[in-house]
Amino acid sequence: MSASIARATVKAVSRRKILPTRAALTLTPSAVNKIKVLLQDKPEYIGLKVGVRTRGCNGLTYTLDYTKQKDNSDEEVLQDGVRVFIEKKAQLTLLGTEMDFVETKLSSEFVFNNPNIKGTCGCGESFNI
Repeated sequence: MSASIARATVKAVSRRKILPTRAALTLTPSAVNKIKVLLQDKPEYIGLKVGVRTRGCNGLTYTLDYTKQKDNSDEEVLQDGVRVFIEKKAQLTLLGTEMDFVETKLSSEFVFNNPNIKGTCGCGESFNI
């Protein structure tokens, strides 16, 4: 099993026009840059894997792990030289989602701006669709 690499927060996005895209997940430039930094000293890994698991007060939470290989059921997102793999269980929950990396004085984290989310918990770590 891969080691967990980062904390992730979800944000429900309302009234956001979903642009047609070929990728299930789009990455912001700051997310691309952070993924490149995370992987630069780890040549054994080919990218990051995004998954979901049951957790928290609202049902689901995203997981981020390093990955050494693409599984048969993974969806691959290749953008600006970085590879992100989406586990089968997470694919429908991520359609139209933008993955961002945000740094503040108190935290640095990946944020999933997901227009499909119906509700989130107070801390933003779990969601339901």
